[in-house]
Amino acid sequence: MKIMINIILGSVIIGYFLGCINLSYIISKIKGFDIRHVGSGNAGASNLVIVVGKKIGLTVAVLDILKSYFAFRLAEHLFPSAVAGPINYAGVIAAVAAVFGHVFPFYMGFRGGKGLACYGGIVLAINYKLFVILFVAALLIAVITDYICFAPITMAFVVPLTVGIIYKTWIPPAIISLASVLLLFKHRQNIARIRSGEELRFHFLWRRKDESERFGVVDDGKEIFNRKV
Repeated sequence: MKIMINIILGSVIIGYFLGCINLSYIISKIKGFDIRHVGSGNAGASNLVIVVGKKIGLTVAVLDILKSYFAFRLAEHLFPSAVAGPINYAGVIAAVAAVFGHVFPFYMGFRGGKGLACYGGIVLAINYKLFVILFVAALLIAVITDYICFAPITMAFVVPLTVGIIYKTWIPPAIISLASVLLLFKHRQNIARIRSGEELRFHFLWRRKDESERFGVVDDGKEIFNRKV
């Protein structure tokens, strides 16, 4: 029992503090503003894409994925005997803790991002082929619905279910479900904004003028960053 507690605590600490490295927030502060006060108000890569640009935003998204991926690998290395079926559950705990660290970083008043990219890192660490398949599926969902938020909402259900079916084990999917619940909770406001017509559409990434006009902005879309949309 003591060993089990040490494994859990060690994995949580590893994952949480890696997850707390919020590059979206750090980059915005370097540039002289707080990412949480512009655009969607989210301290994540998706808002950085909107506010700063696609290149830097997508780069941060990749690094956010790698936070939970490396948390998984580090815990897996430190606790190699913590195995549930074919999956190292210490790694899963650390990766899930990284998602919580990203969403609730202590030095940001526990107001971080929404955790989608970090959530993807969990899948990448477990099975890179599954990650590619689900990434393509999530992208298709975003394109078809024209709203990014439908991708994480769908994946929150699909990922633990798929992992459980493929690996025929319940412990890792149960741990992943904790991050799934967090993901759903953090995206509840997006659904409310969709209903009120205030959510940015996915095509904003390449057709900014259309969305700017929809929000009554006549320039190239920069003023829209000052609205909580």
